[in-house]
Amino acid sequence: MPLPNGYSINSAQSDESEDSEPLIENDAVPPQCCSARLNLAFLMFFGFSVVYGLRVNLSVAMVAMVNSTDPKPAQNSSVFHACPMPPGMENASDTFPQPEGIPQYPWNSETQGWLLGAFFFGYLCTQIPGGYLSGHYGGKVFLGVGVLGTAALTLLTPLAAQLGSYWLFALRALEGFGEGVTFPAMMAMWARWAPPLERSRLMTLSGSGANFGAFLALPLTGYICQTLGWPAVFYICGGAGCLWAVFWFIFVSDDPRTDPRISKEERDYIINSIGPQGTGHGWSVPLVPMLLSVPLWAIIVTQMCSNWSYYTLLTSLPTYMNNIMHFDLKSNGFLSALPYLGAWLLSALSGVVADLLIERRLLSVTTVRKLFTILGLLPPAAFLVAVSYAGCSHILTVTFLTLSTTVGGISASGVFINQIDIAPRYAGFLLGITNTFGTVPGVVAPIVAGYFTKDHTLAGWRKVFWVAAGINVGGALIYTIFGSGKIQPWAVTEEERAEAEKKRSRSISI
Repeated sequence: MPLPNGYSINSAQSDESEDSEPLIENDAVPPQCCSARLNLAFLMFFGFSVVYGLRVNLSVAMVAMVNSTDPKPAQNSSVFHACPMPPGMENASDTFPQPEGIPQYPWNSETQGWLLGAFFFGYLCTQIPGGYLSGHYGGKVFLGVGVLGTAALTLLTPLAAQLGSYWLFALRALEGFGEGVTFPAMMAMWARWAPPLERSRLMTLSGSGANFGAFLALPLTGYICQTLGWPAVFYICGGAGCLWAVFWFIFVSDDPRTDPRISKEERDYIINSIGPQGTGHGWSVPLVPMLLSVPLWAIIVTQMCSNWSYYTLLTSLPTYMNNIMHFDLKSNGFLSALPYLGAWLLSALSGVVADLLIERRLLSVTTVRKLFTILGLLPPAAFLVAVSYAGCSHILTVTFLTLSTTVGGISASGVFINQIDIAPRYAGFLLGITNTFGTVPGVVAPIVAGYFTKDHTLAGWRKVFWVAAGINVGGALIYTIFGSGKIQPWAVTEEERAEAEKKRSRSISI
């Protein structure tokens, strides 16, 4: 259906020039303030804040759950600290006292690495099925049930830990299994809800809840561990997830066509601006063309590279702050969270800037995605290298780590939303594919970090940071060469092809 003042930016193009993409006239755009699409973005924001709280709480709580950093030191060995202990802590124990009756466990660094990575074993399994089903049925139920199920399982964490590390590993894997559908479901919903000229800001706003959740969860977890005991962390986080699910199921609809609270003007604007790409993809998807799509593989490889450094810091930074820098648990949680505050703010801001560049035709979609990806990967790599040579300086270490993760937030408007550019209709399914590969670093990175740092030395952590930085650079290079922001031929609908053919016929007859 053509718009009265323009037409869908997703329309099939009659030539190869990306700059020929038609844009929607500004006077046809209803205001965002208090709109249904903005309300959806905020609900998703809080949802992903809960999701990441559920994901990272173990990273800090682990410091309080173990009764020693190395329960079985080698014979005739003395305790060695890579960095000098702060004044007054020279004889302090690495054990963090817990309220009476709170158990602690003798897990070594290798066991801790496996437990921190367990979540991602389950997370890998449901990405693609979740994206496929969300694209067909809509993402509301899958996102809501994913968060609710993970929250309910989180409540069982103290019981699983008491039964043994194998039980806790299995529980964390189940949590990942439930949470794996959340991001593909989000992408599938935005394929139906996000007007093309607002994609960057709406998707980065909702997705930035992940960084905000990490920012809140890390310091609060440290505080709760020292005041109420580590089991309270999992009860509070699990309860928050269950409460959010109530609001989600009450106020959210899969599609603007079925939303009872949306205005007619906003509904027409969203439906007409997205066009045929805003409908479900049905049971059939073009698997072979997807597998042969170079832009899709560019997204896959680049997300894997970017996620390596992100997951390394997300899961291992509290351990680094504790074992190397010797921050107490409360300071550890706050300083581990500081980088995610910057990433939250910068990712949301980058979405606004990216949309502005596209809307004013200052840069093409492809150029915007590549620019924001490069800025989100290369400078953070340099800061990670700087961390590895900061030595025992608390100020330099915290500064470089904060800058690395903060600047990394820029990539939220680059490769991380590129699926909806190249195939809006299949965006949820594609995100399931790319996130499955992108989750592999979540499994491997904590294990590699545990292997490199089993002796708790600066040299071991230097290897961790160098590996992460090198992988970041590789991802930026690959995306710069092979990335694209154009709708791929296999993603164009029959309706769009017919419309393009009509326009071509009219232009020839004229």
